[in-house]
Amino acid sequence: MNNAKKNLNISLASLGCPKNQVDAEVMLGILHKKGYKINLNEDEADVIIVNTCSFIKDAEKESVRTIIDLIDKGKKVIITGCLVQKHRKELQEAVPESLAYLGPGDIDKIGDILDKITENNNTQHSYYQVSDNPDNIYNEQTRRFQFTVGPSSYLKIAEGCNYSCAYCIIPQLRGKYRSRSIESIIEEANFLGEDGISEIVLVAQDSTRYGIDIYNKPSLGRLLLELNKIKTISWIRVMYAYPLFLDKDLLKIMADSEKIVNYIDIPLQHSHSDILKRMNRPAFDYSEIIYNIKEIIPDASIRTAFIVGFPGETDEHFIHLKNFIQEHKFDKLGVFEYSKEKNTSSYALDGQVSAKIKKQRRNELMQIQQAVSTEINKSLIGQTLESIVEYTTPDGDIIGRTYRDAPEIDGLINISSNERIVSGDIIRVKITNSSEYDLYGKY
Repeated sequence: MNNAKKNLNISLASLGCPKNQVDAEVMLGILHKKGYKINLNEDEADVIIVNTCSFIKDAEKESVRTIIDLIDKGKKVIITGCLVQKHRKELQEAVPESLAYLGPGDIDKIGDILDKITENNNTQHSYYQVSDNPDNIYNEQTRRFQFTVGPSSYLKIAEGCNYSCAYCIIPQLRGKYRSRSIESIIEEANFLGEDGISEIVLVAQDSTRYGIDIYNKPSLGRLLLELNKIKTISWIRVMYAYPLFLDKDLLKIMADSEKIVNYIDIPLQHSHSDILKRMNRPAFDYSEIIYNIKEIIPDASIRTAFIVGFPGETDEHFIHLKNFIQEHKFDKLGVFEYSKEKNTSSYALDGQVSAKIKKQRRNELMQIQQAVSTEINKSLIGQTLESIVEYTTPDGDIIGRTYRDAPEIDGLINISSNERIVSGDIIRVKITNSSEYDLYGKY
């Protein structure tokens, strides 16, 4: 190992979604294997990798702000991820100080590029690696360097997307849908379990499409059955289930498998067929899916997300969505204002909705959801729910999550106990009190 590599501290700032977080951990894993020192304290780092998001304008602004702030502090940066893929040459002109630029399909090159920088002591020339058609996907041989603290870890089962939702640029940034093999995923899940991870959270742009490209049919159920056999893993959670392939057979596998938590994340985006068609989404009555979930998994916690203010959304369309939400009383709900993004097919649609109306509609739905969440949480008082311990505070507070809550996006449970429990323990907690989004319980 050369001295330059030995003395170089590498840190990372990861922005955006959990899929980006996995990419960030993959890059750190590559560098750690090559002998670079990973130091997550940015103040002590020599080089900081900024893994960017470019899904909507606000995400781009956060990415650019992070880059500029670090450069202003005198840090050397390497810019990776979706912002690089989307803006390519423009980013080089805007931030010439960056040591390198890597697209999301090129993160496997991070080690080779950093080697060139350190071996040549070259901080003047920028390295540029952005594939026109991203097709890379990491495998189980790339041991990730986990930088998050807690008992859970995201596990990416596929990359890219084959859909063409009118508001979304992801297929242009991430390429076509590419599933990892079941063997690759199982091996990585075993690694995570051996490293002390209690819960794995499966992520992909569309998890229910898993396997079609390599097994010629949807194969998430088959994957879940294999993951359920891993002894070192206690919980398995599935995120981002596209509605088209969430059928009864898959729901029955989820219901019958011991380690798969009864939690369904199914971003529906809207309820009215007119808007769904304009979004280029499957346009059918989503109520049937909700009824199927509640019939097959009665205690399932259902999370969804909707977009308000999509071009052409009238008051009638919005009322339809509001009634849909009030009817089904989702356990968890996210509402997003439509963001007009260049290079998407919705950019030029007529019927653009004003920012004021979008905000009003979002606020109205979130007020409805706050009341629904309060009611649901109150109904849980007196029940005993399986929960995972996240951490304990210096003051002795025990913070956890029930099976009904995904890490980082849903609520928490404050646990009182006279027994010693540690992060990662799966325990049964009796719910004693609640607030709008969080719970309180006793073990």
